[in-house]
Amino acid sequence: MKPKKVFVTVGTTKFPKLIDKIVTEDVLRLFQSLGYNFIQIQTGKDFYPEAILPKLSSYNVKSESPLVIEYNDLVIRFEEYFEDFDGEITSSDIVISHAGAGSCLDVLRKKKPLLVVINEDLMDNHQIELAEELQKHGYLYYSTCDTLGEALQRDFTILKPYPEPDKSLFPNYLDKCVGFV
Repeated sequence: MKPKKVFVTVGTTKFPKLIDKIVTEDVLRLFQSLGYNFIQIQTGKDFYPEAILPKLSSYNVKSESPLVIEYNDLVIRFEEYFEDFDGEITSSDIVISHAGAGSCLDVLRKKKPLLVVINEDLMDNHQIELAEELQKHGYLYYSTCDTLGEALQRDFTILKPYPEPDKSLFPNYLDKCVGFV
């Protein structure tokens, strides 16, 4: 069986609710039913496994540093940050991310299916505006932590590839501004 990998990233801002939701038995069983067998979670700072692991009925610790557990044949690796962030995206079958613009664009430019989870605890939540617009154009799906399970069951094969940037726009604009054209 070909491994199917999920990459979860919370970025540089704390988003413990997303990690808590991912590591629930309901969501882990859903991942398994969808054929996934490996979840790589970028936790950011202040991750406390002792706060979430007791919620699982059973798991085996495969490694302490970085923390790797196995839950019903599903391997889950927790790491604060990854040196090769782009490589993690590229090697994944789906990416679940916070809704920061940088992370969204990194994933979309690599043509990977993307589920963006809105951090509703942020003040002046501009993330939802970006997520709504990108979903409206068919590039990704978005959810909240509460609707994550439903969103994972959507058809990610119908998402459109994000268009390549037109690298001539800025130089052409600059040429016009300085009078070269």
